[in-house]
Amino acid sequence: MIDVSKLAVPGSIEETLLDKIDLKRLPRHVAVIMDGNGRWARARSLPRVEGHRAGITSVRETVETAARLELGVMTLYAFSVENWKRPRIEVMTLMMLLKEYLRKELATLMENNIRFTPIGRIDGLDPTVQRELRYAEEKTAGNSGLLFQIALNYGGRAEIVDTCNRIMNLLREKEMSDAVIDEAFFSDHLYTANVEDPDLLIRTSGELRVSNFLLWQIAYAEIHVTKTLWPDFRRRHLFEAIIDFQARERRYGAVEPAEEREMFVEAEDGS
Repeated sequence: MIDVSKLAVPGSIEETLLDKIDLKRLPRHVAVIMDGNGRWARARSLPRVEGHRAGITSVRETVETAARLELGVMTLYAFSVENWKRPRIEVMTLMMLLKEYLRKELATLMENNIRFTPIGRIDGLDPTVQRELRYAEEKTAGNSGLLFQIALNYGGRAEIVDTCNRIMNLLREKEMSDAVIDEAFFSDHLYTANVEDPDLLIRTSGELRVSNFLLWQIAYAEIHVTKTLWPDFRRRHLFEAIIDFQARERRYGAVEPAEEREMFVEAEDGS
């Protein structure tokens, strides 16, 4: 049973929004493109890195809220394969903030029964970053609540290429040249193998693009775009995204029974 008392203060806007949410129809997997850190800093005449620093508070509140809602999975897009093109000092600061977050928040992850794992080309990161990631992953491996995935040195196209190479190597090793590769087999070799695909994708800062994020996995995801910049994203914005998600009709290419009956009646009338 979800403890709503931990999610909203009585009389707050969060409580008003929470009342609109059907807690029995929550998304299983929420993925977030965290965008707008640079614009947030620029609007305040601050260095870009201060936007990234401010975004840590958003990560903390969003992940804790997801855990208290008892969502299954949350995946945050933290650093893309394209982000290496940014100024070296910004990249170094991002990695420093990541290590700082993992050290400071490990106790909170444990307290909230959150299991942590990174996805992406992790072996391409600095060894000190890899050590922190492995340590947090190992320490939280026994937790049974929210699976918190953080995408680092990640790209959707890169993941698909890596998956193809992984499958080719597997088939070569096992001499399975006649094997048939279907969608399920392919999915089982992605970075996110054995994890349900996102049913809700949130994009902050108002941009209308998926930015090479989970390209295979978001095939049927509902997309919610908010103009809120990531450092300003809080619990209520997650609630708003869930309310929007629950207002959608998820058909997966099919039609509603009522519409099917209407089509049948129209066909009969036209015969």
